[in-house]
Amino acid sequence: MKPQAAANGAKTAKTAKTSKTASGAKAKRTAKGSAADKAGAASAEARRKKKAPTEVNGFAVGDHVVYPAHGVGRITGIDERTVGDQTLQMFVVAFEKDKMTLLVPTDKVDSAGMRRLSSRETMDAAITTLRGRARTRRVMWSRRAQEYEAKLNSGDPVSIAEVVRDLHRNVGQPDQSYSERQMYEAALDRLAREFAAVDNTDTEQAANKLEDVLRAA
Repeated sequence: MKPQAAANGAKTAKTAKTSKTASGAKAKRTAKGSAADKAGAASAEARRKKKAPTEVNGFAVGDHVVYPAHGVGRITGIDERTVGDQTLQMFVVAFEKDKMTLLVPTDKVDSAGMRRLSSRETMDAAITTLRGRARTRRVMWSRRAQEYEAKLNSGDPVSIAEVVRDLHRNVGQPDQSYSERQMYEAALDRLAREFAAVDNTDTEQAANKLEDVLRAA
């Protein structure tokens, strides 16, 4: 082999070796960078989950709460959501029966009307209301329906008990109209769900107990 040809071959081999070494180093750096990125992302996610609060303003994850327009729900989480250019802290409230989830800003609880479950004394007052005499105003149903709807959406157990009491019909009394029946069932369900949460029982048992009180009145 001529000296020039040998030199060219050696140079080519050296270049190939250098290129291979550089490629290998680059691949290692890329793999290392990718692993670091994944580790960083996992670490950031872990920090986010670790820092997520479980209680704010006396409301904790797992608590039953009452939201006026929807009744009893359960706090399933406390998250941060970005709305426009603001980051807001939210209670995540699940209403299992309605298959609905509601987000309530933690600093808007009072204005939204969200509250804790009623005390035993308040629920006893609702039972006393059920035992009272029905009061039906002699006005058109549309007007009464508006008044009942307002009481239902107030979230107040005693007001809801008034709706249940006034629309309940015992045997021998005139039947309810379709609209009255719907309103009655909605009010009974709303009241029973809070009773069930307070008594740690199910809604059906609570509803049966309330109707027993109505029939005995």
